[in-house]
Amino acid sequence: MDISATRRKMPPWLPQVAGYCLSAGCLAWVLRGYPTGDLLPTISALDWRWVTLAVLADLAVYVAHAWRWNTLLAPVARLGLWRTVQAIYIGLFANEALPLRTGELIRCYLLAHWNDLRISLSLASAAVERLIDGIWMMAAFLITASFVRGIPWRLTLLVEVLGALLLVGAMALVWIVFHKQHLHAAVSEGRWAATFRHVVEGLHLMGNPRTVGWTSLLSLLYLALQVLSLYALMKADGLDYSFWVAGGVLALVRFATVVPSAPGNVGILQVACVEALRLFEMDKNEAKTFSFIMYVAWTLPLLAGGAIALALAGVNLGDVHNRAKRGFHAARVPALKNR
Repeated sequence: MDISATRRKMPPWLPQVAGYCLSAGCLAWVLRGYPTGDLLPTISALDWRWVTLAVLADLAVYVAHAWRWNTLLAPVARLGLWRTVQAIYIGLFANEALPLRTGELIRCYLLAHWNDLRISLSLASAAVERLIDGIWMMAAFLITASFVRGIPWRLTLLVEVLGALLLVGAMALVWIVFHKQHLHAAVSEGRWAATFRHVVEGLHLMGNPRTVGWTSLLSLLYLALQVLSLYALMKADGLDYSFWVAGGVLALVRFATVVPSAPGNVGILQVACVEALRLFEMDKNEAKTFSFIMYVAWTLPLLAGGAIALALAGVNLGDVHNRAKRGFHAARVPALKNR
């Protein structure tokens, strides 16, 4: 059977169309019956001191992200903090402008390109980051669930399934770290063999207890800054919720937006925020208003920061997107080094 013909069975535009349809449907649900005229008066009545804190905390989130990424890759390469921050902000800008979370690939490509790393290793480190993030998010949800009654059993089941997947991923990582030689011996020569061996070697280096310990602590800081940003927005809107409730809402929003969709997860993010706040007995229209406030407060600074990072790096988003895709495909060729 012709492999290329098999691949052509799914049109390349189908995932994008599906993502846009999902986001459009979610946005239509949020706007149905919503008094849009109440949005601007609510925004004008916000406490802008808390809004400022929320924006600053959100911007600091990605500096902590860069610090964590550098720490994780420290056994492999010494990276400049500013370059890593640039790669992250350009990736965030791409996520807000392009569908299907393309920015994740772009940030990994830029980090590899600027530091003479294989993009496969950069992608592997990003996967480890997301694994650790998922574990902390699970912890945040469980803490919130311990003092919140009435959480739907379907939601609890979904989080338990995600937790099981995270556990499997963590066990796989541990196995790779301690069985590197067995994996090297098991992998035969082939299209993916050289790339896979290089990823295993990188995971083995990154998986030492000291690196994982520091990366996990920085991941906690990364999460805490996100919770602080959401908590500050709640205070700006006059909501009387605790820091822990903000952590629970954040965890649910992040779990819901794991699925790639339209740029900025528009629609899906609003639905997730509304449904999470409804668990804490917030009025539906008030929850919808807050979801738009949260979206704007988190999106505009990222667009500004990403535009600045793009300008300082002297790159074009469309060009770097194409190079990232080429770099990803080139990584599958044995012994081919990333530029």
